[in-house]
Amino acid sequence: MRTTEGQIGAPQDETLAVARNVSTRYLAIAAEMAIGILVLPFNVAHLGTAAYGLWMLTTSITAYFSVLDLGYSGALVKFVAQYRARRDPRALNEILSTTFYLFTAFGIIAYLVAVVVALFLGRLFHLSPEQIHLGRIVLLIVSVNVAAGMAFTVFGGVINGFQRYDVNNIVGTISAVVAAIVNVLVLISGYGLVELVAATTAVRLLTYWVYRANAYRVFPGLRIQWKLSSLARLREMTGFSMYMALITWANKLNYSVDALVIGAFMDISAVAVWAVGQRLAETTQRMTNQLNDVLFPTVVDNDTARRHGRLQRIFLVGTRLSLATVLSIGGSLILMAKRLVHAWVGAEFDGSAVVVQLLTLSVIARVGGATAGTVLKGAGRHRLVAFANIVTAIANLVLSIALVRRLGLEGVAIGTVVPVAALATFVLFPAGCRRVRLTVWRGFVEAVWPAVWPAALMAIYVAATHVFIPDSLVAVGAEMISAVVVYAIAFLLGISHDERRFYVSKLAQMGGRLRPRAAAVSEGA
Repeated sequence: MRTTEGQIGAPQDETLAVARNVSTRYLAIAAEMAIGILVLPFNVAHLGTAAYGLWMLTTSITAYFSVLDLGYSGALVKFVAQYRARRDPRALNEILSTTFYLFTAFGIIAYLVAVVVALFLGRLFHLSPEQIHLGRIVLLIVSVNVAAGMAFTVFGGVINGFQRYDVNNIVGTISAVVAAIVNVLVLISGYGLVELVAATTAVRLLTYWVYRANAYRVFPGLRIQWKLSSLARLREMTGFSMYMALITWANKLNYSVDALVIGAFMDISAVAVWAVGQRLAETTQRMTNQLNDVLFPTVVDNDTARRHGRLQRIFLVGTRLSLATVLSIGGSLILMAKRLVHAWVGAEFDGSAVVVQLLTLSVIARVGGATAGTVLKGAGRHRLVAFANIVTAIANLVLSIALVRRLGLEGVAIGTVVPVAALATFVLFPAGCRRVRLTVWRGFVEAVWPAVWPAALMAIYVAATHVFIPDSLVAVGAEMISAVVVYAIAFLLGISHDERRFYVSKLAQMGGRLRPRAAAVSEGA
């Protein structure tokens, strides 16, 4: 019989685990960004603005289907981390078996909902008869991926709860590269939108099986069996998941409602212009919020063990690093938005620039308050986060509808920025400070201000140099990178010597652990 350590794995260095997860995730994001920069203009050129906009519209619809999991995906990560911390493999397998069959049912329901939406697509949006027919086919194909993804959610929960995000990061990168190659080959071969979506969906479905294999690798004692599923475990998870559901629904409104509002009140070409701006803003968020994504199981672990000092440090360091990352990258994007959009996709999409700038402001607010939200969710204040996000989402929807007729795309973006900024500034950050036993002033001085002031130097640098930059994507990208470097130098000089030394020591430890692994692989080859 296996020991508990053999089933669950030995404890790991918390800081190194976070560093490993974040660093490998950034490698994956860098690859995905490069793919996106190359593939998006290629897709628009081969599909046309209308077809590309239709694709983005159907994708926005399916983004809502994940709310059907009723928050159990968020609860799954919490309880996996919690029972792993307690070294209880039996409870872990009961949680995982229960959620596997639950998520399979959710996937079936999601696809049935997609069928109903497809039938009424022409009544929901301003589409021509040909676009309605094409949109239905694309929606039903994309929904296969969504439904299958729900069934496989349990394996992602194992990876996340065990703080081993890095295991799947490489797989995700390879999958993205393969999907991009398939994308290009399909369009070059003369096929259209339906064939493109079918081919890329097939790649993603195959990737789910690799994720499943990785889950068994991370948790060798994993057992998915009907006899291990339990109503008692379901009830245990439901007390937390109901609030995660509220947060998920609110986030879907905040992230995805804008494209639907534009589709309902404007034409399909406006959706395409919005999508370009939204893509850049979302990429910025993905690049800058990876730390907070991987901190959740760490927060749960420390809250379970009642390590209040560590929670306080997670809050301060996490907020400071998150703000530094998003202000450097997001700030350079705001400053160079017009030049970047024009160089990337051409004058036809110049209207996307203001969308980029406004949505990036909302990203800065979201990421800046994300560590506070993560601490609150993982340390017993999830109810506050849930209700605050619901109010924010409703405000976003109301403002977007009220402003779209008067201001167009700019009005929709403003309707997003205002409530999101208010949530982060006046709700999440103060509540996070209280939860880790800090005053708001100390939180501002130690976590916010060190990340804010270097942005002024970056803005001065761009104002002085941008006029010398030619209108090419490479030149604009180089200017943005230079601006980020200016910010990084100012930030690193501004933090304490002890903090810089701590970061360097952990990076050295991580590198020292990776080298023996690489040598072992080489010897094994």
